[in-house]
Amino acid sequence: MPWPRDDAKLDRVRAAMAKADLDALVVRAPDNVLYLTNFWGMKGYDAVVFPREGEPTLITLRTSEADAAASAWTSDVRFFDLYDSGDPRPPGARTLDLTLEAAREHERVGLELTLGTQASDRMVGEPTTFTKAWFDAWPEAADATPLLNVARAVKTDQEVERMRIANAIAAAAMEHAKQELHPGMRESEAAALWQGHVHGQGTTRDDVDLALGFTLVWSGPGIRTFTATGDRPVQEHEPTLFEIWVCADGYWCDHTKNLCPGELRPEYAELEEQLVSVYERLIDLCRPGQSLADLDQTAREAIAALGYPGQPSHPLCHGVGARAHEPPYAHQAGVGELAEGMVLAIEPGIYWEGGGGLRVEDNFLVTASGPEKLSSFPDGIVRCG
Repeated sequence: MPWPRDDAKLDRVRAAMAKADLDALVVRAPDNVLYLTNFWGMKGYDAVVFPREGEPTLITLRTSEADAAASAWTSDVRFFDLYDSGDPRPPGARTLDLTLEAAREHERVGLELTLGTQASDRMVGEPTTFTKAWFDAWPEAADATPLLNVARAVKTDQEVERMRIANAIAAAAMEHAKQELHPGMRESEAAALWQGHVHGQGTTRDDVDLALGFTLVWSGPGIRTFTATGDRPVQEHEPTLFEIWVCADGYWCDHTKNLCPGELRPEYAELEEQLVSVYERLIDLCRPGQSLADLDQTAREAIAALGYPGQPSHPLCHGVGARAHEPPYAHQAGVGELAEGMVLAIEPGIYWEGGGGLRVEDNFLVTASGPEKLSSFPDGIVRCG
């Protein structure tokens, strides 16, 4: 899906580069390559030299030439072969050669020195990593990661539009799961029907080239904090929890949705009421100027007051965009505040000892008039069947 060059985003990055006195950024993380050029590579061997002035240079596989021509925002694209009969080195070494050549005129270079996580390339299953040679090539490089984190935290109109697409695909797949889920179905089968709809139907949209989904599914006593999907049966009178991500052409959403194919047990109805009250309070706080530390502290105090001190064991709020998890993060020991244009995943959870519990999550755009929910699928526990 071709998108017009997002000058609002690129101008923000260049202004930050000027403030940091950087002549160019040199990036290899697939999400940063996407962010700066709109190109989402196949194998993760891509790189970008993004100058403060002038045309960026994209380095990618020769087999990606058509993809680059269709989507990249730069005309300066340099190609290398995945396999070179005269060069036994791994392909990343050829990426480095071309990147050094493209960056040689720039003195003050920023590199992803403290990159903690990165989104995957299109193939997803085998992410590439940085080698020592990559970092040694620019011994005087500044760390560009904080600069990119700040720039990426506030979304442009185009980025929000792209995230709405991912949200819509996730919601449609949940509607499909709502129609098909039934007691006795295995958790893995429920996960497969959701993921199959994301990839099979999401990719057919006119505004999407490739939609990929990932989910963890747990039912009833299988609900815990981030364990693998298993083969436990879907429970009739207890929630089945879908922890779901959709990536549509490199932009993500991150939700937790719950379905129940029967009459909900009273203890779960009570838990739902308690957790949704905390969730709604958190959402209401998502306004420009809100302290991230206070956001986290307020929610955890509210959960503790319900009789669940120390919960949840995972973050309650994080950014979403070109990764499913990216800054900002809400933490009571952290700093920072919300700004208009941020998109946040809000995800409080309460888990019972021995198994069972509940989490709710959706994505919210911070606006001057209040938070805007990006998914059409309901929160809480949705009855189905």
